Amino acid sequence: MDSTSFLLQVFFFSSLTELAGIVITIVIILVIIAYSIRVVREYQRAVIFRLGRLLGAKGPGLIFLVPIIDRPVIVDLRVITLNVPKQKIITMDNVTVDVDAVVYLRVYEPNNAIVKVNDYLMASSLLAQTTLRDLIGQTTFDDILSRREELNKKMQETLDAPTDPWGVKVSSVAIRDVSLPENMHRAIAKQAEAERERRSRIIIAEGELIAAEKMAQAANFYTRNMAAMRLRELQTWTEIASEKNMIVVTGGDSKDIGTLLGMIKETTPVTQQLDDNRIRAIIRQELINMTTSTSTSSSGSNSSSTSGSRHLSPKETQRDQEAADEHYSDTVKKLQITNL
Repeated sequence: MDSTSFLLQVFFFSSLTELAGIVITIVIILVIIAYSIRVVREYQRAVIFRLGRLLGAKGPGLIFLVPIIDRPVIVDLRVITLNVPKQKIITMDNVTVDVDAVVYLRVYEPNNAIVKVNDYLMASSLLAQTTLRDLIGQTTFDDILSRREELNKKMQETLDAPTDPWGVKVSSVAIRDVSLPENMHRAIAKQAEAERERRSRIIIAEGELIAAEKMAQAANFYTRNMAAMRLRELQTWTEIASEKNMIVVTGGDSKDIGTLLGMIKETTPVTQQLDDNRIRAIIRQELINMTTSTSTSSSGSNSSSTSGSRHLSPKETQRDQEAADEHYSDTVKKLQITNL
């Protein structure tokens, strides 16, 4: 009985030992499998080092590693945003500004990003700060405000050159904010006000120039068309009278002007356009005829009514010519006053 119990105990302990060994073996195998099999995501790459030597980048998907021998380093290939801290910089024209920026970069060569630089994120951030200070220090304040896109592109090209051997591509750079002291704010406000004043004066001067050109064209038109000038004068009087203002009209016989214009209209074809010299010649001739007829009628009343028409002497003709010229000069002055 004792021997049977002893044998049972030995068998039980041997079974437990075997079971424990099997369990331990299974656990070790699971650990090895878990360490050997890795899943790399689509936006990641695994840079494998085998016994310290670079094996290469693997992924995405399921990859197998040799336990204890292989060591993976995961690299993210997505675009990374680096915030460049605000930098206090003195521009080329001695203006102190606080400038910060944002840098967008991504890794396109995982092997170089791990092997050729210790920490590509820290290195890129420090390089961006230095580049920003150098670029702003070589630029005037007005260029920082007006040429922002050009400065962004120049900084992106400057950063991309040294980071390219690291397997890092700088996608874009944006200068985010430019801060100024309070006294510079007041100076810029005064400058903007002066600039707006200059533009307003230029616009007023251009308007005066255009108005003067149009007035000159109108004056030339009225000179060629005295009837239009007279109608314009009457229209001006009507506008003044509608406002119940006092009208002051210079002296002059308007009937003579109307008579002369009627004679010019009768003696000139409709299709013929008169110039200034033609109008003056017609007015002179009509005034001579008017003066001659007046002189003839006055002298005819003293002589016999049956004597008929007579020829004027040279002295009478010269006298009539001088009277017509004097009348013509007075009429032209009246027309000029009316035009004004």
